[in-house]
Parts: sequence; structure tokens; C-alpha cells
Amino acid sequence: MSQKPVIAVTGATGAQGGGLVRAILNDPERRFAARAVTRNAGSDRAKALTAAGAEVVVADLDDPTGLEKAFAGAHGVFGVTNFWEHVSPEKELAQAGNLAAAAKKAGVKHVIWSTLEDTRKRVPLDDPRMPTLMGKYKVPHLDAKGEADALFTAAGAPTTFLLTSFYWDNLISFGMGPRPGPDGKLAFALPMADKKLPGMAVEDIGRCAYGVFREGTVNVGKRIGIAGEHLTGAQMADALGRALGRDVVYQAVPHDVYRSLGFPGADDLGNMFQFKCDFETEYCAARDLKRSRELNPALMTFDAWLKEHKDRITLE
Repeated sequence: MSQKPVIAVTGATGAQGGGLVRAILNDPERRFAARAVTRNAGSDRAKALTAAGAEVVVADLDDPTGLEKAFAGAHGVFGVTNFWEHVSPEKELAQAGNLAAAAKKAGVKHVIWSTLEDTRKRVPLDDPRMPTLMGKYKVPHLDAKGEADALFTAAGAPTTFLLTSFYWDNLISFGMGPRPGPDGKLAFALPMADKKLPGMAVEDIGRCAYGVFREGTVNVGKRIGIAGEHLTGAQMADALGRALGRDVVYQAVPHDVYRSLGFPGADDLGNMFQFKCDFETEYCAARDLKRSRELNPALMTFDAWLKEHKDRITLE
């Protein structure tokens, strides 16, 4: 009996990669085997993946030789980088290049690169609508991923480009949840004006990626955008109110105000939200809800995500 094709997953102990490993392991048909790539095989999350049935291997995105060894014999590779770990677009570009080169050298048949738009294609550096950051970016944590797309093409890696969406989990982990106001109501502040924001449960990113792998190499060369729902801030506030049993009021924060809040990455995120507002039609259209559900029939709505996670949202 032949061995199952292996999918090597970078970021396996993180949000997107972890979701994909779990999707592979939870597939009743067990069509693929999961190889979890991590820097620390001794971490609690890595041990949990081993216990669940994944093969755990050690490699670092900064080490192309180590990545090539980690990818050896694999059918597929899921590539993801974590900008917020180092806040360096240049480092992210280098890591993406390492992923692309290693996948090509290892002879991988299908790569999924978790990417986002390069906003400079629509908002040039000399465009005054939003400030230029770090000298050559508008939205550094988007632009570097979008720029890295070309590295996979240039390397000849057979790649599907997976455009992700806003994590609803940011309401828990990034402090973006509602806050009590002086009137006793909860205020949900978001710099999205009246525009729709494509969002999704982070676990569903991994499940959608698994759907792409299941469909096969027919998706090589394609750009596939995914989201759970496209919701306005007011619609999100209404859903939060229903889930929490409290009055939640949407506050549309001006982008300039958001950029000036002073927390790490405020200017980057302020530009990001402005980009999503200014190009709402194109940004939403790139993330097709029907296609997302084809890839992942269990795709969660915001209401479903809140039902599962509402108790983890800190209201302080």
C-alpha cells in the first residue's frame, strides 16, 4: 500500500498553519499526511500536533537549506510568514524567497502561498491619500506579501496564491473587541466607515487551504480569495450585541485618528483599513464567499464564530 501524499505546513504551531494541519488530520478520508514544520519541536503546540498524528520536523524560514530538507518528499507545501513577529518587510520578503526556492528544489508539486494585495499597485508611493511608511510601503504587512508573489513565480514553484481576510480572532488576540463606554453601552470601534470588511475565522483559512489541496494541481497558477462574510462595522456590532446580550454601538474611527493612536503598527493598520475602504468593491470581489464555501463546506459565519468564542472576548 503506497504512502499518502505529504503536505508540509510552515507556521504549523500558528494560526493559519495550525488550522491546516488540523484539517488534514481531521479529514475522515485521510487523503494526505501532515508534516508540521516548526522552529521548536518541544513546544506544547508542537507536542499536541505530534500526539494528534502529525509528523513534526524542525526548520526555520531564515534557513533555505533546512527548509529544503523539511520539504523533501512532500507533495505539497503551505507557506506563510508572520510579519508581526519581526515587523520587517525585507525579512518577510527574504523568508518568502526561501520558501519558494526550497519548494522548487525539493520538487514539490503544489505550493499554497498565503498572501495579500500589494497596495502600491493602486496607491503609489507619491499618492497623498495615505502616508508612505518605512520609506517604500503604504501597508507594509500587505505590500511585502503581495510583492513576494513574484518570487514564487520566478522560482518556478507551482503555486496557488491564497488571498486571506481579516481574522475575526483579532477581536480576541489583537484587542479589537468592543469596549465599555461612559453610557454603559459597548463601543465597537473600527476604521471602516460604512464599508464592508471581508472577515473569517482563522481556523477556516487552514480548512480552505486544505480544500485547495484536495482539488489538486488544477489550482496551480490561480489566485483564490477567501472570506467567511463581508460585513459592515454596524453589522458586526449588531452580531456582537446579539451574542453578548449587550447593547453594542459601532463607532467609525477616522483613518487619521486610528493612525495616530500610538500602539505598535497603528499607522500600518490605519493604512490597511483605509485601503479596504477606498477599494471596497475590488477587495470584496477578490474574496468570493461561494468559492470559499466550496473549498470549506463548514465555513463559519460571524454569528457562528461568536457563538463559539464570545466568552473569550475581553470587555474592558
